[in-house]
Amino acid sequence: MRIDDLMSESGVAFGTSGARGLAAAMTDRVCWTYTLGFLQYLRACGRIGAAGEVGLAGDLRPSSGRILAACTAAVTAMGLRPRYFGRIPSPALAAFGIAAGIPTMMVTGSHIPDDRNGIKFNRPDGEILKDDEAGIRAQRVEVPPGMFTPAGAFVPGRGSDLPPHDGAALDAYVARYLGFFPRDCLAGVRVGLYEHSTVAREPLLAILTGLGAEVARLGRSEAFIPVDTEAVRPEDVALAREWAADGRFDALVSADGDGDRPLVADAQGHWLRGDVAGILCARALGAVGVVTPVSSNTALERCGWFARVVRTRIGSPYVIAGMAELGAEGLAPIVGYEANGGFLTATDIVADDRRLPALPTRDAAIVAVTLLAAGPGRGRPLSALVGNLPARFTDSDRLKDFPTEISRARLAALMTGDGERDRQAVAGLFAGDFGPVAALDSTDGLRITFASGAIAHLRPSGNAPELRAYTEADSPQAAQAMTRRCLEILAGWRR
Repeated sequence: MRIDDLMSESGVAFGTSGARGLAAAMTDRVCWTYTLGFLQYLRACGRIGAAGEVGLAGDLRPSSGRILAACTAAVTAMGLRPRYFGRIPSPALAAFGIAAGIPTMMVTGSHIPDDRNGIKFNRPDGEILKDDEAGIRAQRVEVPPGMFTPAGAFVPGRGSDLPPHDGAALDAYVARYLGFFPRDCLAGVRVGLYEHSTVAREPLLAILTGLGAEVARLGRSEAFIPVDTEAVRPEDVALAREWAADGRFDALVSADGDGDRPLVADAQGHWLRGDVAGILCARALGAVGVVTPVSSNTALERCGWFARVVRTRIGSPYVIAGMAELGAEGLAPIVGYEANGGFLTATDIVADDRRLPALPTRDAAIVAVTLLAAGPGRGRPLSALVGNLPARFTDSDRLKDFPTEISRARLAALMTGDGERDRQAVAGLFAGDFGPVAALDSTDGLRITFASGAIAHLRPSGNAPELRAYTEADSPQAAQAMTRRCLEILAGWRR
């Protein structure tokens, strides 16, 4: 079976963060075949030996264990040795794979609801890029007859159990941060750790306490909670305000389901936007070059803190490609971040005699620890760090269960390539609410800049059937009002 055909048949396709789909559609057969396609591709590229190792880990979704077992069976079928590192953050798995020179696979749906799941594929040198996706799609996989039932489950006796748990990747991840940040740099800092169902909860606790912070564990859940750092749930907004109300915390810290996107709140319980946290983290780490998608806050350019800024399409593969471009110019340090807060480092970060090895994949821990060390760790509230930025405010939200084909068709009608026609069509929809249209940008979706300087960016999600709206304005209230109005307008596209 060709992987490209498997995508069409199953509905499990590549998004911006690996292959994703409904958990029910990610049958043993689909996951086994996908994994073989990935490993065959690596072998064809000379990136994996005849009898090498493959690292596996997953998040806490109910379906992750079954999918991990299917991936394990495929690794074994390739004559490779699977190593199971447990339910740990995606960046912990990727970092171990890079250090060990082995490919890894993370079973996770990140922030999306638990009726969905996915597989993130990492080469020995980091996550797969768009060219790799094309190579995987072209693979033809031989599926042995009689291995799966008509429903796609393993026939009894044909699957595999997970290997014994190996704690090496998680231990190395915690040591990564304890070895880089100064000992006791968070001494006396009071942190509320919102644990919910993220696999980052244990390593964050170990890192924060290991650096001297006083940590209170909050909101732990054994049921999966889809925490989205880019569209924070009203429940999580309310929880943060409640926890901060008595003034006992300097900050609140959390992450999404697989621990690659941070949530950090100030002492008042205000969750920082990911693209604000990214700017502050980049500055604290001494970045010279910064790469971020077109949807991120324009305070990045306005602050004037960085020698080079590159804007890309949305998705970590594009950010990684942008960082490689800056690396070719000889710049260092080079970092990247996304609007969801996920932070990437293309070069080692050096401070005094300490070195933090490059990790060119999204990570949450680096943002949380860096901001705490730069702010409360030095007696400065996080709100003061934010106050140093130009007054530009972003907001975002999405329409759930919005068919992707409708989103794409509607946006295509506004991005025909005829500049004047497109401007008039967009103005007809939005000028009545937001004023004259100054510019259109189709780098990724449709980004509209109005004469007032306000921005609305419309884009289908790459991971789920959702239509997202990102907005930017001179006040948080204006950005929030723009988002609400955009979603009201977009909701009419369903008809």
